[in-house]
Amino acid sequence: MIAFLIRRLFQGTLVMLCVGLVAFWIFQSLGDPIEGMLGQEATRQDREELRERLGLNDPAVVQFGRFVLRCSQGNFGISYRNQRPVGDLIQERLPATLELVLVAACLSLSMGIPMGVYTALRRNRFSSHLLQTVSLIGISLPTFVTGIILILVFSVILKWLPSFGRGEVVQLGWWSTGFLRWSGIKALIMPGFTLALLQLTLIMRLVRAEMLEVLRTDYIRFARARGLTNRAVHFSHALRNTLVPVVTIVGLQLGSLIAFAVITETVFQWPGMGFLFIQAVNFVDIPVMSAYLVLVAFLFVIINIIVDLLYYVIDPRLRVEKSAGGGGGH
Repeated sequence: MIAFLIRRLFQGTLVMLCVGLVAFWIFQSLGDPIEGMLGQEATRQDREELRERLGLNDPAVVQFGRFVLRCSQGNFGISYRNQRPVGDLIQERLPATLELVLVAACLSLSMGIPMGVYTALRRNRFSSHLLQTVSLIGISLPTFVTGIILILVFSVILKWLPSFGRGEVVQLGWWSTGFLRWSGIKALIMPGFTLALLQLTLIMRLVRAEMLEVLRTDYIRFARARGLTNRAVHFSHALRNTLVPVVTIVGLQLGSLIAFAVITETVFQWPGMGFLFIQAVNFVDIPVMSAYLVLVAFLFVIINIIVDLLYYVIDPRLRVEKSAGGGGGH
């Protein structure tokens, strides 16, 4: 187990170094940061002094090492657009993105798993075929189209929900939350469902396919032969084994929710990290772009490590294979 964790951490470190190299390359290739910080009216001497102070005259290897060291300490520099530390901007926007991702993940799991089980157990019913058709539509529609349709129906026509923004929030230290205000909860509904829709349909179809596969196995036939009820067979035996591969997919999809939040936050003007990234792209705010890239990669790495550990704990076959492989070498 410890060797497994060390190997995953080593792989995660290599991934972060590669991402850091890409982020550093963005710094180097998207123009001169001095022009963005000082403007055209600055003198040549002012530019040279700032360049020397920022260490931009040092060799690229030295600059990359300094960049990696600063990123490991959470220091991503100063935003060109806002003239504020990037870490402060991320700290302000991170709660909004994480709350949106949390709502989307809860919706996709709480709806996707039951729908997948239902369409597997009642696969010949009209309602099952209808759910599968809706899932195909959910996969096919781009996220921004879904968001625009929801805004048109629930904001413009019915006027039930706000079309943009986060609503009222409550400050709990540095963390801001909309869960404690009714306007904040209403503001979460449409972007949360929009972000969850693609993941919901994927989870539903995955659970259905795995459930159908498990129901055809020998041990399910033996369980029925022993006289167990359908409820016991379906939920105590079949569903438990169905969820083993689902854990891996759900973990990876959680990382995808963070990445796809960019589009959802842009459509609903949600003040999260994704919307901050889009603004940074429009203004060529390189420190913010690089910080977003590194942070999303870091979250992906952490989620993947946790999923690998959960999968290792849940599935005993992995431990048996490791033990057999270790024993064969002696």
